[in-house]
Amino acid sequence: MKPLTIPSHYFVLSKKLQESLQPGQNAVALESTVITHGLPRPQNLVLARDMERMVRENGATPATIAILDGEIHVGLTDAELERLANEEHVRKISRRDFATAIIKKECGGTTVAGTMFAAHRAGIKVFATGGIGGVHEVETLDISTDLQALADTPMIVVCAGAKAILDLPATLEYLETMAVPVIGYGTEEFPAFYSRRSGLSVSARLDSPQEVVAFAKTHWELGMNSAILVCQPLPAEEEIPQEKIDGAIQQARRDAHAQGIHGQPLTPFLLARLAELTGGESLKANLRLLVNNARLAAQISCAWAKDQ
Repeated sequence: MKPLTIPSHYFVLSKKLQESLQPGQNAVALESTVITHGLPRPQNLVLARDMERMVRENGATPATIAILDGEIHVGLTDAELERLANEEHVRKISRRDFATAIIKKECGGTTVAGTMFAAHRAGIKVFATGGIGGVHEVETLDISTDLQALADTPMIVVCAGAKAILDLPATLEYLETMAVPVIGYGTEEFPAFYSRRSGLSVSARLDSPQEVVAFAKTHWELGMNSAILVCQPLPAEEEIPQEKIDGAIQQARRDAHAQGIHGQPLTPFLLARLAELTGGESLKANLRLLVNNARLAAQISCAWAKDQ
């Protein structure tokens, strides 16, 4: 196992990871805000187990990351997953929130940015999530910390694009400014989370895990330090077409504005409201894309380990 690059007494590595990892190269990091803040019960626990199972079935070791009682856990036992899914008072952990949760001995679900921070310190190179945060369509400046994490953390991040509730053109502009490669996996179009199409271009198209690994190695060997954002669209039969979801997204945004919701609570509110407005269709699509991304991330992790 590659040594942690910050004091290890803040971290707890699962026994499975310690036994099976070869410098973090065959592990897949998984976030936990989808468990604590993103999905209702009991779907949150079912989803967490399904993602871990999918990673294992494709030859890699899952490393769900969370904070439990003030300790950063990299890899959870099933009992810890169940506890996290049912915990009542859980902090949403982005990069600025770790010290608070540690000194207060809290439990927390890690965001994309928070997960990348912990996974990178543990030597893990591949991370699977649903959709990254980005630039919100609001009157005041609201930009997710995820974008800064992607700009300065060298990891392969597998997603279904940015969450469709965001301003996708502005999010892509930010990623371009920060020199983050946006890879379309099997597509030349940036996926819109629930939908395959957004009308927006990616910076490159790649079609296999081996191509992703070769791209990442080249990018980092050149001296770049940003993440590689690998965007995989849902299969055509599982997507919600953009013209069908757009009206619900606009209504959810109006509802958030009317209630004065902003900052960290905004994304969970919008996702929950969208599930209500679509009669659960958005939730089902969210579950499908998370499992799809776990599969691809495991395949990329195995290709990375083989290449090493």
